[in-house]
Amino acid sequence: MQTVAAQNPFAGTTTTGQDSSRAAIWTGRVLSSIAVLFLTLDAVAKLFRPQAVIVGTTGLGYSPDVIVPLGLTLLSCVLLYVVPRTSLLGALLLTGYLGGAVATHVRVGNPIFTHILFPTYVAAFFWGGLVLRDARLRILLPWYDRSRS
Repeated sequence: MQTVAAQNPFAGTTTTGQDSSRAAIWTGRVLSSIAVLFLTLDAVAKLFRPQAVIVGTTGLGYSPDVIVPLGLTLLSCVLLYVVPRTSLLGALLLTGYLGGAVATHVRVGNPIFTHILFPTYVAAFFWGGLVLRDARLRILLPWYDRSRS
């Protein structure tokens, strides 16, 4: 009978395992920081509601009443992402949030590369950063060489 630790691919792995190079960890931190800074700026702008944010939000078909709740939701997701223990949950919630942004831009008919796919670019930064920083997530990737762990 195998032990739970032997069956669990996450048991005993750390974010700085042997297969995590310093370059990968720092690249992950930089990618994550860029995404966090951008999303934090977006959330704070929604909380302060400058005229440009109101015009942009209403132009996408949303009521000005949803701007602050959207900002609070985004800021909460970013805070979850920044805390190492809850970063996976934060990444999942941010994926949902940005999926809504993609759907909104598709509905409005905005250009694909500059508007529709932009949330996907941001998601690639925070997911890429998280995968580079956390060896446990790399195990789930289909191209990961499990013989090295």
